[in-house]
Amino acid sequence: MPNIKSAKKRVLVSKANYERNKSYRSALRTAVKKADAAIDAKSENMAEAVTAAVRKIDQAAVKGIIHKNNAARKKSALVTRYNKVKA
Repeated sequence: MPNIKSAKKRVLVSKANYERNKSYRSALRTAVKKADAAIDAKSENMAEAVTAAVRKIDQAAVKGIIHKNNAARKKSALVTRYNKVKA
């Protein structure tokens, strides 16, 4: 445990950030999984699922949850799968 006041505060802030980031990351993974499932099933709402997943990926990149190159890679892979199924 830290003894210095600023270090104690950093522990609290880090924990709060970790919890918030964990929920963002979980929502991101859920959206991507739903989009993947929609693409696999070739459902009629796969365009909406892919759009929602891309939006979540962009939000995560802006908030710093994932790196922008990681976001670009995820979006590229998702849209590539979608376009192959759609064609």
